[in-house]
Amino acid sequence: MIMLVHSRLGNRARPCLRKQKRKKEKEKKCETLSTLPLLQRPVTMAHRFPALTQEQKKELSEIAQRIVANGKGILAADESVGTMGNRLQRIKVENTEENRRQFREILFSVDSSINQSIGGVILFHETLYQKDSQGKLFRTILKEKGIVVGIKLDQGAAPLAGTNKETTIQGLDGLSERCAQYKKDGVDFGKWRAVLRIADQCPSSLAIQENANALARYASICQQNGLVPIVEPEVIPDGDHDLEHCQYVTEKVLAAVYKALNDHHVYLEGTLLKPNMVTAGHACTKKYTPEQVAMATVTALHRTVPAAVPGICFLSGGMSEEDATLNLNAINLCCLPKPWKLSFSYGRALQASALAAWGGKAANKKATQEAFMKRAV
Repeated sequence: MIMLVHSRLGNRARPCLRKQKRKKEKEKKCETLSTLPLLQRPVTMAHRFPALTQEQKKELSEIAQRIVANGKGILAADESVGTMGNRLQRIKVENTEENRRQFREILFSVDSSINQSIGGVILFHETLYQKDSQGKLFRTILKEKGIVVGIKLDQGAAPLAGTNKETTIQGLDGLSERCAQYKKDGVDFGKWRAVLRIADQCPSSLAIQENANALARYASICQQNGLVPIVEPEVIPDGDHDLEHCQYVTEKVLAAVYKALNDHHVYLEGTLLKPNMVTAGHACTKKYTPEQVAMATVTALHRTVPAAVPGICFLSGGMSEEDATLNLNAINLCCLPKPWKLSFSYGRALQASALAAWGGKAANKKATQEAFMKRAV
């Protein structure tokens, strides 16, 4: 009887012994791996980005690098019909498709040396399919100059229920099909703008999370279709907030965006960021120097944006041409570490002088191009 009991206990003990043995072997293997140099360790924990092949990741990374190579920036020529209408109204020019086409033809037909400072151009859907006076597509003209062609993909803001007049962005429905068609038509990157404002109880956590997740879903869909996503979470400068408050909010927004991008398995090396500079609100009575703006901006980026992101292209956010230039220069001169390429993605800050010089007259083509080149170069 005693021998029988011992036999049964021995049978029960064997699985425990085997389990302990496997545990010790695993611990020993971990100790061995930890002594290896980082680059020699097997990649078991790193994310494999299952939605993208190595070829896709390589293409996305190369496109992103081309756009921001050697200090190049982006011309944001993606104004909607309504926005372009407002700008034409200021110079007393009728908002027709032909007038919009003529102005953009003047910009896109500048000397090829523009590719030394402009690496990419964001187009509106209408502009992507427009042609110059000789019948050549604008996108073809840009590609011949070595400029990467992009497209605006968001479809405007919609009210976000449960918030104080905050918004989310529309355009995710059918986005994959649109991206696939744009890729066939020669587009290599997209842009999606989310808008957040600083006010009483704004931006709310709900608005930040909703817009961050929309940006991440857009970015993932873009990459699956071969487009580099430009991620644009803009904290708009409306209000009387000071520089420190804007920095705080910008950090909260960017932290949420990169958490969402990680959750959605977005390949960061194949993305670009288009953020606001950290500035005080337009109604703030205290004035800040470009150096103060630069320090607050780079500090916010340093705390939130991974070094894997190849480039950061700032939006002008309603700044004058001069302020946008001075602030960007100060940002690049800032003493803090900057692992990303820092450049611009300007619309009005590059086009305002050119638009005024044009005035709707074909005879002003040369003056218009000179005004544009002065700002771009």
